[in-house]
Amino acid sequence: MTLKEEPAVPASTVGQSGGAWASWRDLPGPQRSRLVGYAGFLVLLTLLFIQPLAKLMWHAAQSDLHSHIILVPFITGYLLYLQRGQTSAAYRTSIAGTIVLGAIGIGMLAAGISWRGSLSLNDGLAVMALSFVSFVAAGGFLFLGSKWMAASAFPLAFLIFLVPLPDAAVDWLEKASMLASADAAALYFRLTGTIVFRQGQVFHLPGIVLQVAQECSGIRSSWVLFITSLLASHVFLKTRWRRLLLVAFVIPLGILRNGFRILVIGLLCVHVGPHMIDSPIHHRGGPVFFALSLVPLALLLWWLRRQEQRRNLAD
Repeated sequence: MTLKEEPAVPASTVGQSGGAWASWRDLPGPQRSRLVGYAGFLVLLTLLFIQPLAKLMWHAAQSDLHSHIILVPFITGYLLYLQRGQTSAAYRTSIAGTIVLGAIGIGMLAAGISWRGSLSLNDGLAVMALSFVSFVAAGGFLFLGSKWMAASAFPLAFLIFLVPLPDAAVDWLEKASMLASADAAALYFRLTGTIVFRQGQVFHLPGIVLQVAQECSGIRSSWVLFITSLLASHVFLKTRWRRLLLVAFVIPLGILRNGFRILVIGLLCVHVGPHMIDSPIHHRGGPVFFALSLVPLALLLWWLRRQEQRRNLAD
């Protein structure tokens, strides 16, 4: 159901003069009023949520896993800026989207208030962040409508990364990654001819025993790699299956990268000395291995983009 449709703006009109100011100037008055209204709504909503949002940013600054949250609003804003003027649909209120997303926001807000004493800090902030994101989307449907929301689906959906992963989800992902990484490390050890006896997550190597714990899961690097692949697929690729392929590639890549890290630490302990278990490459080497994992991801992205461009030229 929709209310009060304003005249559409021809696609060739918006941005014809170039620049954000020209796009704004070319919009009809009712369209600009709706944009100003949505901007005002976002400012008011942020002020109403200022306390949990401030706690969320502080929590993200102190967390290895959730440090990306600080960048999410800026990335969303930049993505919206990149696609400005891409839709010529008139802005209009979408009642259904407003009600559904508004109800989710209200429900999460009520849950966050009522469960305040029983949730951990992380889970409490996750509930409040989900409420905030739902209200942001509800405001988009209210002021700009379903067509604009569809055109801006990825930037607004990217706001979901404002929500910290719940503790239960982190625990499950860490255990799954730990088991898979141990299997990958065992494969690497066999390929290198290293003498090893494995008992579950424990590797008996010459001169040292290594145990793959949850802290060795590499979940933070894998999570950031996943987010990076989503952004890269959206910005550089057009076809859906190529986007899905790039994002899906992150799962085995993260496992193989973490298994390789275990291999390197194990080989250093065997050939250099057991003291290497306390070396910087073990305790602070995560960024190095993350950077290495970007190489195959970038190569796959380059190949997919090249194939896509060739297909477009052939057509």
